[in-house]
Amino acid sequence: MEDLILELFKKAKRPLHFMEIAQRLGLEKKQLKALKKALRNLKKKHLLQVVKGRYVLASEPIVKGTVIAFPAGFGFLHVGEGQKDIYIPPFEMQKLFSGDVIKAKVVEYKGKKEVRVLKILKRAKKDIVCKIEGMYAIPVDENSFHKIVLVKKDRNKLKDGTYVVVEIISYPSKGNPAIGRIKEVLGHPSERSLIVELLIRKYELPTDYPPAVKKEAESLTILIKEDRRDLRDQVCFTIDPERARDFDDAVAIEKIDQERFRLWVHIADVTYFVKLGSEIDKEAYRRGFTFYLPDRALHMLPERLSADLCSLKPNEDRLAFTCQMTFDLKGRLLDYDLYESVIKSKARLTYNEALSLIVGDPALENKYPGFVEHLRLMEDLYRILSKKRWELGSIDFDLPEVELIVDEYGEPTAIIPYERHVAHRIIEQFMVSANETVAMHLENAGYPCLYRVHEKPDPEKVENLLEILNGLGYKTKGFSLEPRFFQKIIEYFEGRPEENLVRFLTLRSMKRAVYSPHNLGHFGLASEHYAHFTSPIRRYPDIVVHRLLKDSLMGREPTYDIEELEQMGQYLSMREWLAEEVERTAIDLLKARYMKAHVGEVFEGIITGLIPAGFFVEIKEYLVEGLVKISDLTDDEYIYDEPAHRFVGVRTGKVYRLGDVVRVKVVAVDEERGKLELVLV
Repeated sequence: MEDLILELFKKAKRPLHFMEIAQRLGLEKKQLKALKKALRNLKKKHLLQVVKGRYVLASEPIVKGTVIAFPAGFGFLHVGEGQKDIYIPPFEMQKLFSGDVIKAKVVEYKGKKEVRVLKILKRAKKDIVCKIEGMYAIPVDENSFHKIVLVKKDRNKLKDGTYVVVEIISYPSKGNPAIGRIKEVLGHPSERSLIVELLIRKYELPTDYPPAVKKEAESLTILIKEDRRDLRDQVCFTIDPERARDFDDAVAIEKIDQERFRLWVHIADVTYFVKLGSEIDKEAYRRGFTFYLPDRALHMLPERLSADLCSLKPNEDRLAFTCQMTFDLKGRLLDYDLYESVIKSKARLTYNEALSLIVGDPALENKYPGFVEHLRLMEDLYRILSKKRWELGSIDFDLPEVELIVDEYGEPTAIIPYERHVAHRIIEQFMVSANETVAMHLENAGYPCLYRVHEKPDPEKVENLLEILNGLGYKTKGFSLEPRFFQKIIEYFEGRPEENLVRFLTLRSMKRAVYSPHNLGHFGLASEHYAHFTSPIRRYPDIVVHRLLKDSLMGREPTYDIEELEQMGQYLSMREWLAEEVERTAIDLLKARYMKAHVGEVFEGIITGLIPAGFFVEIKEYLVEGLVKISDLTDDEYIYDEPAHRFVGVRTGKVYRLGDVVRVKVVAVDEERGKLELVLV
């Protein structure tokens, strides 16, 4: 209908009223409702406008959207999901900050669509984190192309390079810069690390809870009702990192007979305390996740809950939501039960303690008598479940990690490898099994669920991956969009210098996992149904799943409908990506600050990427990346062979390719951007 209307107007070349349009299209009376809807949609899309009661083609489409700024000074206008962003030229960006909502017309300039600002509907920020440069404050985010003029009393009173929070008192307009005043002095990077503090301000992360939330949290207590299954005598325990403060999950196991294992996964019953619509619930949803930063954690739930009432602390009665599963020797789920319980964890084990007990440590066995048998049974079941998952094609990306140690002032003091071993894998496997079981239950029960969805990768990205792997010696005829295909790639490179690079490149070729009420399966885990159930203290999606699970068990109406779950899924996926971005940025910037003490030192690394200007090398010891400029290689003239992902020497034929192991020296560090400059040794 919309296409027919537009075609009509292109031929009509004059304004038409409603009934004229209907007559010319030959519409019947029953079709007039559809015509009204189509005209309304075309007006919303700014393709038609109404002039003196008649419809006419819009000369220049008018759009409304959100500004996405780039530090280089240009931007794009995001006008809606599924619609292409429109370019904003630098002269228009001089009036705008990233995140501003504007009304604009779309014009054609040199054959391309551009935006011309008509009206600024909403300013994104009042306060901006900046760095002092004389009489100016320069934003340290994507708005860095702006120079904010400081009011007279604030000029030249702070050392250049000092970080401040600036309050905008006059926004920029054509030919006039923004004017602001210093609201808060954060400090100078020469005095202490401000990296985490700046990120918290930049992304406007909450560092405290509203008074109403605190008051509500303090009023909560544990009341054990008789209808809960009492498992306080059971030998269950938590296994977590050494520095963990909140304990979401506890596990227990028994061997029923020679053919069957029974596994209990006890998860903190957060929804007992966090009621739908309560002040705590609203704040938890707003945050979405706990943000883990190197020097602190910004918790989703107040400490009264996250570190006390909900945390499955040892030797204390705690309310849990239990997923009880029975498996055979082939890893098949024979039956399951889901119920509210009360437990008493018998120990708080670290991953390293669990490993020591499994392999044999007399001193620890005295400290935790009787635990060895349970842990070794867990290892047996883990190996059975892991084998089954491998046969299904589950992809194990297992990228190396480091732990960044910071002191009380936020300064990085050490970067140490984070070793993952069988104890980590036991817990991960058991959590995956519980998540799958819960998702399967909700689907079979006919209840909605907020699934954890991981779709098949884009074929074009897979082709790009195979092109790179071809340069690393991996030959294959065609490809398959099945998990097993990617599993074989990783297995081929296992034990080789390029192994971790290939794991990273394979992961990068995948789509992002998201939250959605539509079950599209989990590609990476080769799972038909998957949801997040096991971490409700730190993830809001798990709280949603807990509520729906309780609805299904009690046979009541679902707490959420599909439309609500779609909106929640989109919002929570965005919050998760933000949490990941903040954590990754903080670590990268702190790694760079740490590497300032290692300028002049030589390290071994691997070439992880190439651009015409040079190649990136990841230093193995610290998993930190830097650039080797090709102009610094003076032994030959090097040509960038992009299809083969390598540089080739014109005279010597010497090759530097993706995956090569090299030795490099750190010559400079750009702490602000988290970049290292390297030279080849």
